[in-house]
Amino acid sequence: MSDDQNIHVLGLCGSLRKDSINMVALKAAGSLMPDGSDLHIADISDIPIYNEDDCADGFPVAVGELRDKIAAADALMIATPEYNLSVPGVLKNAIDWVSRPPDQPFEGKPVAILGASPGRSGTMRAQHHLRQIFVFVDMKPINKPEVFITDARTKFDEDGRVTDDETAEFLTDLTASLIDWTRKLNGSA
Repeated sequence: MSDDQNIHVLGLCGSLRKDSINMVALKAAGSLMPDGSDLHIADISDIPIYNEDDCADGFPVAVGELRDKIAAADALMIATPEYNLSVPGVLKNAIDWVSRPPDQPFEGKPVAILGASPGRSGTMRAQHHLRQIFVFVDMKPINKPEVFITDARTKFDEDGRVTDDETAEFLTDLTASLIDWTRKLNGSA
């Protein structure tokens, strides 16, 4: 854990869209972080398509920077859309790059997942697939609450604030659970 005992969470969004509802939801979660914690969001838009040939002289700059941010974070929070019943390619690509040896920074890292969808599924299949990936890279996801934000365009105002009490409660519970889980895993609970 960080020297200052503040828990630093790094957020990743699996959508690159300018008006991504998942980015809105991730930022809303950041505004609901418990005292003694904060959320900073990393940009994955500059991560190149994975090609091991591009590692001949080390990682590409954007990949190295993301790996460093993940290594420095106490925990991760990932907001994912669902594309074709699974994880978006850009998010999977970023995970594939970061998980390459040496010293892949996901190992033992606490992580929370949320997802927002304009439809009724709330990204449940994509979140399930992320959990399968987390097993292989040895991340430590929280199990509850599961946050599937359905009809997401109706849950936030034009400034990105949560307007739905149930969604606010889910995001508040998610951030609190992540911070508690991070403290437990680091022996400071």
